[in-house]
Amino acid sequence: MDTQRLILLIIFSFSLLMLWEAWQRENQPPPAATQPGAPMGSTDEAVDLPAPSAPPAATAPAASPAPGAVPSTPAPDGASAGQGTTVRVETDVIIADISTIGGDIVRLELRDHKDTADKRRNLVLLSPEFRYAAQSGLIGGNLPNHKTRFTAAADRYELGDRDSIEVRLEATTPEGVQVAKILTFRRGSYVIDVTKELTNKGSTPLEAHAYFQLTRNDKSLPGDTYLLQTYTGFAVYSEQDKYVKVSFSDVEKGKTPFTKNADNGWLAMIQHYFVSAIIPPPGTAREYYTRRLAEGLYSAGVIVPLAPIAAGGTGRVSVPLYAGPQDVAQLEKLAPGLELVVDYGWLTILAAPIFWLLQWIHQLAGNWGVAIILLTVLIKAVFYPLSAASYKSMARMKKVTPRLMKLREQYANDRTKLNQAMMELYKEEKINPLGGCLPIVVQIPVFIALYWVLLGSVELRHAPFFRMDRGPFGTGSVVRAPGARDGVDDRADQDESDAARSGAGEDHDDHAVRLRRDVLLLSGRLGAVLAREQHPVDRAAVADHPHARQRREEAAGGGEAVRRGAKSVAP
Repeated sequence: MDTQRLILLIIFSFSLLMLWEAWQRENQPPPAATQPGAPMGSTDEAVDLPAPSAPPAATAPAASPAPGAVPSTPAPDGASAGQGTTVRVETDVIIADISTIGGDIVRLELRDHKDTADKRRNLVLLSPEFRYAAQSGLIGGNLPNHKTRFTAAADRYELGDRDSIEVRLEATTPEGVQVAKILTFRRGSYVIDVTKELTNKGSTPLEAHAYFQLTRNDKSLPGDTYLLQTYTGFAVYSEQDKYVKVSFSDVEKGKTPFTKNADNGWLAMIQHYFVSAIIPPPGTAREYYTRRLAEGLYSAGVIVPLAPIAAGGTGRVSVPLYAGPQDVAQLEKLAPGLELVVDYGWLTILAAPIFWLLQWIHQLAGNWGVAIILLTVLIKAVFYPLSAASYKSMARMKKVTPRLMKLREQYANDRTKLNQAMMELYKEEKINPLGGCLPIVVQIPVFIALYWVLLGSVELRHAPFFRMDRGPFGTGSVVRAPGARDGVDDRADQDESDAARSGAGEDHDDHAVRLRRDVLLLSGRLGAVLAREQHPVDRAAVADHPHARQRREEAAGGGEAVRRGAKSVAP
C-alpha cells in the first residue's frame, strides 16, 4: 500500500510540474516589439572588422586592423552610418529582409514553421529582437564591409514561377573597385548563396579577404525555462576537431577551442530546432573566428582569401548560408557533420538509430504520437528478457527476505559474519543480489536517448499527438486518446473549433490548452485516489450514524405521507 501511495505521489508531482511549465509558457510576457527590417547597427555595436592572420600583401597595413580598432578610412559612398532601406525577398519557404547597409540579412521568416508563442504567425529565425543577422564584407583598404551602404535595383523580389532569384547590391570604392554582393534564393531551399564579385578598375593588382559572419545577442529563447534548457550558441566543425561547441561565455572569455585555419568544415549558430550555418566549399582555405562585439553581443564567422585580381580583372567568391530547421535529411546533404547540430549529447550513438527507427514507424503510422507509442512498446519488447530476469531475481530476493531478516538479527553486532552469512545464503539459493538492478540500469541510457530524440527533433515540433491528417497505413481516420471520456473530448473539440473560428489561421491543436486540460484531469483523478487511500471510508459506521438513521426515517415517513395523499385524491 505504501508503494502505491509513493508511485501515485510521484506521478501527481510530475503532473503538477507539467502544469506549471504549461502555465509559464502560456502566460509569459510577449517579447518587446521591434520594427521589422530595422538595421542591426546601433551605437553600442562594435564597428571593427575581423582580421585575418595573414593580411593581403597589396593592401597592408590597412587591410588588417587589429581587433577593437575603428577603420581609419570612411566606407565607400560615405555610408558607414545612418539607416538604409530594406529589400524584401519572398520565396515559397522563406521571407527575407535585406538591409542596404552592408547587404545584411536582418530578418528571416520561415513559412513552414510557426512561432512558439503564437501559432498564427510564422517563426522568425533571424530577427532584430535578438540582433541576429547574417553579415558579410571585404577586408582590405577601402573595400566595402558590413557597414557600407549598397544600392539595390528594386525593393521587393518575389520568386513566383521561377526556380531562383538573385538580389544584387552594388557599391564602388574611391579607387574605382566595383563590388557587388549577390544573394541567390532557390525554390524549396533554405540555402542562400552569398557571392562577392569584385571588378578591379585600378592600375595595380588587388588582394583581399572576404568574411562571412553571424551575429547574435545572448538573450534566451521564448519558452526556454530551467526545466527545459537547450543549447543556444556557436559551433565549429572541422576534420581535425570534429564538432566543437563555442558558447557565448567562451566567446566572452576569449576561448577558441577549435582549429582556426583549415580547408574544410563549417561554422553555425545553433538554437533549439533551428540553425544558421556558413558552409564554405570543400578545399577552400578558411579561418574561423569568434568575437565579442559589445555587452551581450557576439559574432562568429569565416574569413576566406580571394585570389589576386589583376588590373581590369574580376574576381568572385561564393559561400552558401543555410538558415532553417534542423532537418537531418537536408543537413546530411549539405556538408559532412552538419547533422551533428541536432545534438543528442553523449548518447548520439544510441539516439541516431532510435530517431531513424522513429521516422520509419511514422511513415507507416502517419502520426508521431502513434509512432512514439509503438517505438516505446518495441523497445520494451526488445528488453523483455532483461526485464523478466530482473523480475525473477527480485521475486527470489523477496522469497529469502525472512531469512535475511533473521540473519540481521542474529549478527546485529558483527558486520563481517553478517556479510559472510548473506553471501552463503545467496550462493545456496543461486541469487545474484544485483540481478534485479543491472537489467534496469542497462535500459536507462536507451530511454534517456529516446527522451533527447523527442526533445531535439524538429519533425515533432507542433505535431499533434492524437490527431492525424491521414490514418495508419494511409487510411483516413482520427485517433482518440485511449480511455478518454466522450463528453470531455467533445467539449474540448468544441472549444478548439470555437478558438479556431475566433482567430483566423490559428492552429487547431492548441497544445498548451490540451496539456492543461489533460493534466488537470489526471491530477483530479490521482487526487481522488490519494484521498481514498489516505482516508478510507467505513461505510458501516456511516450507515449506523444517528444522523444517517434519522434522515432515512424522515425519508421513509415522507414517502408514506405522499402515498396516503395520493390514495385520498384518487376517484
